[in-house]
Amino acid sequence: MPELPEVETIRRDLARELPGRRIVQAGATGARSIRRHPDPVSFRAAVEGTTVEAVRRWGKYLLLDLSRPAPASVVVHLGMSGQLLLSSTTAPVVPHTHVVLGLDDGRDLRFVDPRTFGEVFVGSDASLAHLGVDAVDGLHSGAQLAAMLARRNTRLKPLLMDQGFLAGIGNIYSDEILHAARLRYDRTSGSLSPADVRRLYRAMTGVLRSAIEQRGSSLADSQYRDAFGAVGSYQLSHRVYGRQGGGCFRCPRSTIVRVKTGGRSTFFCPGCQH
Repeated sequence: MPELPEVETIRRDLARELPGRRIVQAGATGARSIRRHPDPVSFRAAVEGTTVEAVRRWGKYLLLDLSRPAPASVVVHLGMSGQLLLSSTTAPVVPHTHVVLGLDDGRDLRFVDPRTFGEVFVGSDASLAHLGVDAVDGLHSGAQLAAMLARRNTRLKPLLMDQGFLAGIGNIYSDEILHAARLRYDRTSGSLSPADVRRLYRAMTGVLRSAIEQRGSSLADSQYRDAFGAVGSYQLSHRVYGRQGGGCFRCPRSTIVRVKTGGRSTFFCPGCQH
């Protein structure tokens, strides 16, 4: 958390607000948050005086494209607990605010990250060359997904979460996608029939786009917030994630099960996922 739908929600918010805005001041108080830079001075020198030209996303990464030096972007990864908030410069600074970009319209873009797994750095698309195709913008057909799966033979859940395979899917949406596709988390990609792959593609597209429309999932800790500090609502539409012991909406005689796989919780229905 946050995953693709949450990051895309923030991207859409910022895409309406930031293009054309100049970064007049930059500050970083958390060395871990700007760990790709040697010090706060070098980070500040890279961004102050630049103008944001566009806001993009690749998987779970946000990119604020800068006017100079080209090509360069402020790259943001929210990690486990990060927030990227547009605030008035006079608004109180909340705890764990590690990076602040002051804009020419009197607002700040603030990076808040209690667990400090996230980061902010100035880089280019080459900085993200380790990522696979974006799970929404880069995946265009079931045939494309079938060709990608044909090159791998591993369990479905870790494969969907492999950012080098598909960028953007994490623990929550892999469970929701696999339930929608009626596939078990431990099925191998090599065991899928053409019909299975078509269902998986439709499920992936449907779940991620629905989650974006509902502005992402905010869990009980409410750590995920959009750029204006509001929570999402897709958690109300979860079919399996966090619902252990509850009935399956597809086959009510079955109960959602929680198991530990790879150190993470996995939620699935043993009745309809095969």
